[in-house]
Amino acid sequence: MKNMIFLAVFAVTYSWPNSSFKQRIIIVEAESFAGQEKSEVRQWTIEEDSAASGGAYIHIVPDTRVTDKDSLVNGVNFSNLPGKMAVISYPVRISKPGRYYVWVRAFSSGAEDNSVHVGLNGTWPASGARMQWCEGKNAWKWGSKQRTQKNHCGEPYLTYLDVAKPGKHIVQFSMREDGFRMDQFLLSLDKAFDPEKSGPNAPLLPKRTKHLRY
Repeated sequence: MKNMIFLAVFAVTYSWPNSSFKQRIIIVEAESFAGQEKSEVRQWTIEEDSAASGGAYIHIVPDTRVTDKDSLVNGVNFSNLPGKMAVISYPVRISKPGRYYVWVRAFSSGAEDNSVHVGLNGTWPASGARMQWCEGKNAWKWGSKQRTQKNHCGEPYLTYLDVAKPGKHIVQFSMREDGFRMDQFLLSLDKAFDPEKSGPNAPLLPKRTKHLRY
């Protein structure tokens, strides 16, 4: 717990003030995580990339399933159950309750490193399972689609977190596939908000920053 409190002091979130959006957009740098758990088999590491926002991103390693020819081992390099492996946490202060749509700026090189789970405050709702990317290989790409039985490349508007009350909350991500890379994530009350419209595959560069202190 002491370690998490220390790191949370340096966790940063951003606001995106724009009159065309109905509500504030909360943006978080992936490398500003407050802590991680269940990392005995796979873990998130911070790595450098000049194309990533702030020059850094996080990566689930080791990556042993690079192509479909490599063995898929449940509980080792794959977990379809959210919250079971490589769980990473971000303290976020949310001032307005509601349904927050989740977007992630991710990088994938193929079909075996392009999905992740998202949860809130230690819970893993069905709406946060199986975030999926199919487009934009070998490039940073904003996405907010959920893999379904009918559409393995994911459907929009199905990935969200319901926040019941204002205050401090913990947004969490857990491994679905090893090798997954994440640069930023954002929460938006505006269902129509699309960060891709800020520029092709661009990170969002907010005008204001707020350091969370717990």
